[in-house]
Amino acid sequence: MMGIGLDGAGAAAAFVGVNIGMDMVKRPSATDVVALLKAQQINHVRLFYADAALLRALSHTGIKVVVGVTNGEVEMFARTPSRAARWVNDMVAAPIAASTNITAIAVGNALLTTLPSAAGRLVPAMRHLHKALVSANLSDAVKISTPQSTDIMSAQFPPSAASFNSSAVVREVLEFLESTGSFFMLNAYTYHSYVDSRGVFPVEYALLQPVSEAQRISDPNTGLLYETMLDSLVDATYYAMSALGFRNISVVVAETGWPWNGGVEEPYATVSNAETYNHNLILRVSNGSGTPSRRELPLNAYIYELYNEDGMPGPASARSWGIFFSDGKAVYPLNLSGAGSEGGGSGVNSAAGYCVAKLGVADKDLVKGINWACGEGNTNCSAIRPDGRCYGHTLQSRASYVYNEYYQIMRFCGGSCDFSGTAAITFTPPSE
Repeated sequence: MMGIGLDGAGAAAAFVGVNIGMDMVKRPSATDVVALLKAQQINHVRLFYADAALLRALSHTGIKVVVGVTNGEVEMFARTPSRAARWVNDMVAAPIAASTNITAIAVGNALLTTLPSAAGRLVPAMRHLHKALVSANLSDAVKISTPQSTDIMSAQFPPSAASFNSSAVVREVLEFLESTGSFFMLNAYTYHSYVDSRGVFPVEYALLQPVSEAQRISDPNTGLLYETMLDSLVDATYYAMSALGFRNISVVVAETGWPWNGGVEEPYATVSNAETYNHNLILRVSNGSGTPSRRELPLNAYIYELYNEDGMPGPASARSWGIFFSDGKAVYPLNLSGAGSEGGGSGVNSAAGYCVAKLGVADKDLVKGINWACGEGNTNCSAIRPDGRCYGHTLQSRASYVYNEYYQIMRFCGGSCDFSGTAAITFTPPSE
């Protein structure tokens, strides 16, 4: 379940939560956001910034909330303790008094790698916020951490050889986390790691798909086998912390996910891959096991993200990480309330079926369908280009791939599975 047995962001019981960002052309109301969370039985959320209206709407729901401090606010809070105290009063203490279940504060986001000039301000800001929590008698109930990217490590593989780049600042962060009983927040994107690896690892490894023992990645220093890239990234963080002498701080995956759409240069940003990754993430977390080097510490994670943020700059994939559109319609079927249960199904397009090319259709008609989908239909067809991973398949399988990509996205806004009579719905997963 999205939120199984959950107590606190760094607690022993495993959970999957979601990140909520609002960089959208048309934002949903706070009431609509909370209604969606309740309908999907999502019990843990992380807000990228303190949204007063959303914090009010979350009151009396029991949903556990991590409130974000922006990178811009970090410098302000480091310089002016009174501003940090006022923020804690307005955005933490007051909502808690109104029965909003705030459990943690996330200070900045990937600040050490995206805004290194402000690195020296990070821990002072965290200390000032913590002092304000102590004054409000909330330091036991609300923990403070800071989400950091895996780019903070100079090496990520093998995990046992990982180390932090900015070790002096990171040491201060870890000292703070250890002294306050908090946890390390890691932004771990296997999508980016896979793309950057340029084929060194199999895509199944990045998608958290089951792999054979021969495909598992072995750490040559420890002999530990890694079935998923996510486990490897989290363990790299544990080893990097241990290298600095910190062995008792747990890791929470603050952001992870997979984009469902991308440009021509982003062939792995597809609906199928996004759905597969997030489904497998829920299954991975809900089994309750830790990483190979820390089996006793269940893996907790927040999916990036609840909504597509269509106002985000950058490539097409930057606006395509959400599991819902801003109007609350699902981008793809994802079982958020039954992870780990046998009845949960495969989680891959099963609710709406798959749109595939019919058998016996003439090649020229399939080509017409493909051309329409890749042109007027605005489908990401990079995977079936001559250098794409699906080009070597038959024309029918290429058509099925494109038809299904189009259908899974456009069925929510009037798209159908027809393609001039060359396509049909099936509930049997098509082979890739």
